[in-house]
Amino acid sequence: MIQVVPIPLAARIRPGDDLAALLLGAIADAGEALADGDVLVVAQKPVSKAEGRIVDLADVEPSPEALERAADGGDPRVVEVILRESAEVVRSRGAFIIGRTAQGHVLGSAGVDRSNQDAPDHVTLLPVDPDASARGLRDALCAATGADVAIVISDSIGRPFRRGTVGVAIGAAGFATVVEHAGRPDDVGREFHSTQVHMADQLASTAELALGPSGGVPAVIVRGVVLEAGAEGATGGIIDRDKDLFA
Repeated sequence: MIQVVPIPLAARIRPGDDLAALLLGAIADAGEALADGDVLVVAQKPVSKAEGRIVDLADVEPSPEALERAADGGDPRVVEVILRESAEVVRSRGAFIIGRTAQGHVLGSAGVDRSNQDAPDHVTLLPVDPDASARGLRDALCAATGADVAIVISDSIGRPFRRGTVGVAIGAAGFATVVEHAGRPDDVGREFHSTQVHMADQLASTAELALGPSGGVPAVIVRGVVLEAGAEGATGGIIDRDKDLFA
């Protein structure tokens, strides 16, 4: 049986906070304890805030490009931050930009987010290296508890041809992000030839049911999922550019 256990946290996370310690406290407050095989899915924003990935828009000077893109009513300061975070602008329409980050993730606004901020002119950025963030969090939690746990850092993403967002993994540690089923039998014995399952994204999307968009629940424990060993992280699940029809 698969279980999804939300882990609320009343405290606001600040730059420099020990996120692992805060999460362990919240897990204990929820009457839970991490166990072997658990997956802790942590929302991106708490990770970014703890790592100080916050920009005060009062300190941002928009470039001419940002001013031009924001002419349809966008905030040129936000556009400027998005452009700085985008290794490549994949698609855009005025101030709406889909950017490819330095790690290769393609996200609306390149992951720059103005919601759930402690000040009206603050925005958060993605962690510099979400996979490294996941590894560090996993190391700290495993050392503190003795449990062999996996970590997913999740964010919400829009998809071509679909309305709304779903959770995806931008960082992962402790398991195989993508599982290759080629060569394995299906339920009637036929062999799979090309099926791959993105386990990290499935875990992130499952956790999103409990994380929600409003804040207050920074993490979710997912139990009962059988994982395979692997160390590629979430970047291992990014499609090769030569196979990406939307690049």
